[in-house]
Amino acid sequence: MRWFRFAIFVSLVAVLQASLLLDIIALPPLSSKPNLLLILLVFFAIHSNTSNAIITSFAIGFAADISIGSTMGSQTISFGLFGTALAYLHRVIAIRKVHYQAFAIFITAFMTGTLAHFLAILRGQTTVPNIYSDILGKALYSAVVGPIFFLLASWLMRIKNHRFGRH
Repeated sequence: MRWFRFAIFVSLVAVLQASLLLDIIALPPLSSKPNLLLILLVFFAIHSNTSNAIITSFAIGFAADISIGSTMGSQTISFGLFGTALAYLHRVIAIRKVHYQAFAIFITAFMTGTLAHFLAILRGQTTVPNIYSDILGKALYSAVVGPIFFLLASWLMRIKNHRFGRH
């Protein structure tokens, strides 16, 4: 793993996630935006070995907490837990096809969003109304954008994907 390149890439994506630039592509009814850090979580869980995937899951979760203006907490725990589970699941099930990756992004987004919501309730934080519609909207939008973002991430991280050939 190229850790310096990883740190720069996650920092840039966290700044992009926290900025208002993603509001340009937000879907109107609930202003749903894709969760780029969650897409990175699934990308590194799929394309890294298990120990690197666990480390990157917690690091990306910490970046997600910082990008929403929170201290280390609900996003770090939920991203770390489900990133670790996805890394171990990837050892058993190959998640190489685009529709499998989109499904993994959707399930991971829904599960991390639900767990982060419950952890925020336990901490006594207020939540937005229609939280499950927001979680579902982000999960669907991230699943659509995710495979396209995977191409950019694999090019920036110099990971070879054998997409157009036999393995």
